[in-house]
Amino acid sequence: LFFLMIRRPPRSTLFPYTTLFRSDRQGRKRRQASEKMEVAKAMNYMDQYKFWLEDSYFDEGTKEELRKIADNQAEIEDRFYKDLAFGTGGLRGVIGAGTNRMNIYTVRKATQGLANYILKQGGAEKGVAIAYDSRYYSPEFADEAALCMAANGIKAYVFDELRPTPELSFALRTLGCISGIVVTASHNPPEYNGYKVYWEDGAQLPPAEADVVASEMAKTDIFTGVKTADYDESVKNGLIRILSKETDEAYLGEVIKVAVNPDCVKQVADDFKLVYTPFHGAGYRLVPEILRRLGYKHIICEPEQMKIDGDFPTVKNPNPEYKEGFTLAIELAKQNDVDLIIGTDPDSDRTGIVLKDKSGEYVTLSGNQVGVLLTDYIITAKKLTNTMPAHPAVLKSIVTTEMARAAAEKNGVECFDTFTGFKFLAEKIKQFEQDGSHEYIFAFEESYGYLCGDYARDKDAVTASMLIAEMAAYYRTQGKTLYDAMEEMYEKYGCYCEQTISIVMPGVSGLQRMKELMQELRDKPLTQIGTHKIDYTRDYMPGTRTCMADGKSEPMELKGQNVMYYELEGGTTFIIRPSGTEPKVKVYIMAKGENKAEAAEKVEALTAAAKEIVK
Repeated sequence: LFFLMIRRPPRSTLFPYTTLFRSDRQGRKRRQASEKMEVAKAMNYMDQYKFWLEDSYFDEGTKEELRKIADNQAEIEDRFYKDLAFGTGGLRGVIGAGTNRMNIYTVRKATQGLANYILKQGGAEKGVAIAYDSRYYSPEFADEAALCMAANGIKAYVFDELRPTPELSFALRTLGCISGIVVTASHNPPEYNGYKVYWEDGAQLPPAEADVVASEMAKTDIFTGVKTADYDESVKNGLIRILSKETDEAYLGEVIKVAVNPDCVKQVADDFKLVYTPFHGAGYRLVPEILRRLGYKHIICEPEQMKIDGDFPTVKNPNPEYKEGFTLAIELAKQNDVDLIIGTDPDSDRTGIVLKDKSGEYVTLSGNQVGVLLTDYIITAKKLTNTMPAHPAVLKSIVTTEMARAAAEKNGVECFDTFTGFKFLAEKIKQFEQDGSHEYIFAFEESYGYLCGDYARDKDAVTASMLIAEMAAYYRTQGKTLYDAMEEMYEKYGCYCEQTISIVMPGVSGLQRMKELMQELRDKPLTQIGTHKIDYTRDYMPGTRTCMADGKSEPMELKGQNVMYYELEGGTTFIIRPSGTEPKVKVYIMAKGENKAEAAEKVEALTAAAKEIVK
């Protein structure tokens, strides 16, 4: 057996509950008052606020928090003007009391909606795997989800402590679970938490299934429809089972198989040093371990950021995208004359790197740049080791650099686009498995997510860290650094430059403005952006590509997403899409130039134009 089920120590010894999220699970009286739910549905935000303040269903800690905002009308509105939306990725929001916040009540309701769907699919015996990261209340929310599942007669396999998100994908696939839950808000600020749902293939819940779960949530009565159970009793009767370090061993055993050419690590291991930081999150144990198993001897972990802390005290934002988060790691690298720094986000599914350039300065690479480096390296290594499949493919999202396509196709590998979100990349992998047309060798997104292998169906920072370290060792054997290799990529595949802009639109007015903006772009089509003429416009909602010169449209394979994609003259791309997880609109600019300076100039000009369009 891959997994050892043991009873976890009493939760009070692991994670202290606070008054705000404490619930009396034993002896709570279930109300027979479904009419209250109908009344609640008709309430405006102030009515909802008063309802939460006065009804005995809500705990005293929640009420105390709400009393403190009694004079803050805007805050009350933001907390209660809507229910926290369940999208294709699940829930994500600020922690706190209210219908539009992450708390035990919204977690229970989401879990009951998921449980209803699982029961309709006959999946109770298959069960659900549950993991969580280092954020505030992550273990508590994971327990609430497990107890709701148990109360519905659905087995819950819960990790004994925080784990990387991709390990959840692996565990549910190996255990044969019908679904999985990860309590995390990825790289969001510390005041956020979230709830990601996975399906039996190990990928995040597809849109169709997510819509059904959202519908089940909407039908769930918060008083009589949500079930919960006693923890100790659920463990005793086998409805809650604990996953321990034996799961890690099985997972790491699959990850190490993804290494393409580990022999190059042995050649440099005596001298090569690297710095690693988990940003206070779930990669703290398994990333250093996989690097050791790969053969590295000098792995220097940033000590302050190895401490598990949901406040992320050493970083402004726990996102490996930003150089500021690497400040301590860079100081450590300088002290030890290290060329490579690897960082993973709190739930260890995204990976960022910092390199020393030719002048000795430490610089970050974008997710696009790392993805191109890995694309080129994996192809090269597979050819060197004679492990290239007959029909290889590289997968990327529509907002990911076209430089990856150039790198793949120049080496005889096909490149396929999907919608943004790793679940769509996973769907393409599944399609390849079913039709046998291709075998994917690498999948990635510009947002620092990378995957190889068939053990999981979500981006994996543990595997990505291993492959980046292997790649660095390979180039060291060639007398080069990763920075040198990136410079060579531009010579081989062309000069590309990318920029992602996020325009935050919070609250009720922001949500409305996001809808208005996308409708305006369809009602009044753009003909140029800045000084750049638009050659073709792609509207991914109906799935049409329109030539701006003659107005003729043609269908596209991809459709059903709220994305406007503009093909500009000269091979540059401008994309606008509302975020699916945060109150913001994202603009992606992908430029190609005769040289790096020209590409960068295009990005700068289009960035200014974007701020005029999206406002």
